[in-house]
Amino acid sequence: MKKRLRDKQWYPYAVAACTAVVLYVVLNNFSSIAAALHTFLGYFEVIFIACVLAYIMNPLAMLFQRKVFSRVTGLRLRWTLSIAAAVLLIILFIAFVLGTMLPQLIDSVIMLINNMDVYLNSLRELTDKLGISGTIGMDRILDTSGGAVSRMQGYFAENADSIVNASAAAGRSVIKWIIAFILSVYLLSAKSSLKAGMLRLMHATIPGNRLDKILVFLARCDRILVRYILFSILDAVIIGVLNAVFMGIMGMQYAGLISLIVGVTNLVPTFGPIVGGAIGALILLLVKPVHALIFIIFTFILQFLDPYFIKPRLFGNSLGVSGLLILVSVVVLGNMFGVTGILLAIPFAAIIDFVYREALLPHLERRRGLTSRDSAGMPKDDNNADHDDI
Repeated sequence: MKKRLRDKQWYPYAVAACTAVVLYVVLNNFSSIAAALHTFLGYFEVIFIACVLAYIMNPLAMLFQRKVFSRVTGLRLRWTLSIAAAVLLIILFIAFVLGTMLPQLIDSVIMLINNMDVYLNSLRELTDKLGISGTIGMDRILDTSGGAVSRMQGYFAENADSIVNASAAAGRSVIKWIIAFILSVYLLSAKSSLKAGMLRLMHATIPGNRLDKILVFLARCDRILVRYILFSILDAVIIGVLNAVFMGIMGMQYAGLISLIVGVTNLVPTFGPIVGGAIGALILLLVKPVHALIFIIFTFILQFLDPYFIKPRLFGNSLGVSGLLILVSVVVLGNMFGVTGILLAIPFAAIIDFVYREALLPHLERRRGLTSRDSAGMPKDDNNADHDDI
């Protein structure tokens, strides 16, 4: 009987040599391969965005299907109506936000630019009183910022080509998102057939026992991601509204602009609230330093209430992950994938945490014949244990 190829003595050495050669080529040309891969994946960017949008809209459409259109006969018609209702609600929400916030944001930016010189003079007087006007960094900020409006006009005149190119790129980005949104609707409408085809492929390629574990794992990941995305958006809206209400009560300027910045940056874990609070304080410092101080105090209070009172009511205990693991995930994924990686750091950390605790550790314990009590270093017999050595 002939030996199979993998059973021959030279086979492991050949595989090791080929692997070493491939690894050397990849590492030696890593930048070129990464650039080519980035270019190739760029062709599928719209499809990827559409999949993400469809994934985000799916829970809303399912909610409409269960609560609003549950009595409609015909599964296909019920799902179509649910998708239409979800899309309409999202469009109305975007229109409401733009209609209410955009004019105020434009007015705030125009007022900030027009009064920039007045604000900088106030800041100069404040630094003189505090005795920090002679520092190099502060002198540079104040001296190079005089005549802010004229300097900005000169900048726009000198960089007209760059501004036109940036505007064209922004327009292409808007069109790309519109196309992705339309494509996401088609993906949602074809959800049943896509899911059935994927399950059929998995059944044909993966053994039954292993497939069941993979499906349980994917269902757990889906629950974590959906809860995180939906409740993170809701948490950002709550934080932004509370900030706007407080600033309105205190009579602070740029309430709409700063509240929008605080709400958006609150989506970024760990560092986002710090960045949002710093930007808001800097804007208010130019207008009225007392308001900046009050805003900083309120931001500290709000960011204390958010993780201990607001988020636990939204997330429950489903995302109970240690702060160290979240911080490591933010740093690693941020360096690898930029802003997208930072936004997905918490659900990624939650998935890694439950895989480690519920899959990897039990598997390693079963291989060594240990129990969870043995792995924790606890004695098997409490009566014979030397508690003084613990």
